[in-house]
Amino acid sequence: MNNTIQVWTGSSEPVTVPDGISAEKALAAIPGATEQAPRKDAVHENVAVFVNNEVRALTYRLHINANLEPIPLDTDPGQRVYRRSLCYALGIAASRAFQDRRLLIGHSLGNAYFYSFDGHRATADDLQILERELHSIVDADLTIERTVIGYTEALESFRKRRMEDAALLVERHNYSEVPVYRCGDYLDLSYGPLVQRTGLLKTYRLELYEDGFLLAFPTADDPESVTEGPRSRMLFEIYREYKEWGRILGVSSVGQLNSLTEHGKIKEFIRVNEALHDKKIARIADGVSHASESVRVVLIAGPSSSGKTTFTKKLAVQLTVVGLVPVIISLDDYFVPREKTPRDAEGNYDFEQIGAIDVQHLNDNLLALFAGEEIEVRSFNFKTGQPEYRGGRLKLPERGILLMEGIHGLNDALTPRIPAERKYKIYVSALTQLNLDDHNRIATTDNRLIRRMVRDHQFRGHDAVSTLSMWPSVRRGENQNIFPFQDSADATFNTALDYELGVLRNYAEPLLRQVKPTDGVYHEAVQLQTFLRNFTGIPEKLVPHESILREFIGDSGFHY
Repeated sequence: MNNTIQVWTGSSEPVTVPDGISAEKALAAIPGATEQAPRKDAVHENVAVFVNNEVRALTYRLHINANLEPIPLDTDPGQRVYRRSLCYALGIAASRAFQDRRLLIGHSLGNAYFYSFDGHRATADDLQILERELHSIVDADLTIERTVIGYTEALESFRKRRMEDAALLVERHNYSEVPVYRCGDYLDLSYGPLVQRTGLLKTYRLELYEDGFLLAFPTADDPESVTEGPRSRMLFEIYREYKEWGRILGVSSVGQLNSLTEHGKIKEFIRVNEALHDKKIARIADGVSHASESVRVVLIAGPSSSGKTTFTKKLAVQLTVVGLVPVIISLDDYFVPREKTPRDAEGNYDFEQIGAIDVQHLNDNLLALFAGEEIEVRSFNFKTGQPEYRGGRLKLPERGILLMEGIHGLNDALTPRIPAERKYKIYVSALTQLNLDDHNRIATTDNRLIRRMVRDHQFRGHDAVSTLSMWPSVRRGENQNIFPFQDSADATFNTALDYELGVLRNYAEPLLRQVKPTDGVYHEAVQLQTFLRNFTGIPEKLVPHESILREFIGDSGFHY
């Protein structure tokens, strides 16, 4: 029987270590693999490790030959581990300080997560008590370990602590052993590795916010401090509204959604979700019609895979209901010739910069249409990289209103010659109100990434590796070109559907299984697979043909 394995990092020579060694000790055995800082400077320590391209805790036991790569705090994977661990520690603090309260994680606001106590408004005294408890947990440098416990023990533990949503997720499976993270007598679920000691979690800030509070954390760019991040009031109000919907419908967690699916009640839930969407879009159409008689163009913007295209088509229907005549113009037809397209730092064409749009020609056309003139319809040939004119003409009809969707719609640099009273801006995004459980949230970016992966495969022939590889670049473009302008919107629309991940799972899982450990994005694929396994599948046939979800899975009643 072989009692040793081999480990290495990068192109280093393999080192023989004992079978069952922790990843942390194995890294230390590889010459030059990592330069750990002293414990007093713990913020610079590694927080996890890639084991054959999969993110693992430093306490993970190795039983096969493995390529190891340390994950420090100043990386995106390192910060995800840090944030998860900080949330875990906050759960410990709340269970000690407020045994009669249920702590609930909410959505993100910049570099912070919103938390609340179920049925209790957070006060300054509450926050002082909680911060003191969290500080003592960090100072105690307690060990956090991943372990497994029995099914019955897990259910009893979570119900005793009023963690009903965690209990629902455990109930969904029939595993005799449930993986949990333990710190002393505290147990909780986690959907990714945690740090091995609470002493690493020194950088955070708690602050009161509305009826709850924010847990603010550092970023990969500055892992040693917590800076004041953006706190979008608009996003908070969207989340608040949709959380209220979830409360009314009795579905605010994945476990509750799964229960509807498994008990044959998902059809009605889908109908209500879609009706809520249509009602909100109708209200936006009313807002456009009542805004001002001088409004002549509706500008629609939002991040990737937010469903902007279908929203625009559904809005056009509702605008017709209120007596307007919508005319849709695509910003894609106003790209500059390929040779004039700006390039990014790597020298590649950057189609997401506003310089990629022929702003002057667009504004000329808009002003001409507003003046009642007829324009020659422009289109863009993506194969040749050149604008084209195919003989089409356009004149804005009486009571006509233009609809334009694109990433720069909220940026006034796109329409500098159009007076503000002529424009109505709408911000569209997919902001799910569902949580996995009491202490584990669903990242909005993961929801949109899964949407995009499915759409790219269905309509563009891309595999999951392609979509996952380009996602960081997409996110950088959003941070530069969309999010800074979101609070300038006159109206907002949340395209998230609480049931959609149950449907998308059916499409995404086969794509993710094709990502291999040798692919650089393998660890991202594993994380998404782990996440999607929490959802009970929902048949695609239940999705209405006019749903925004059809933009991603296909068979839509709209023409694209």
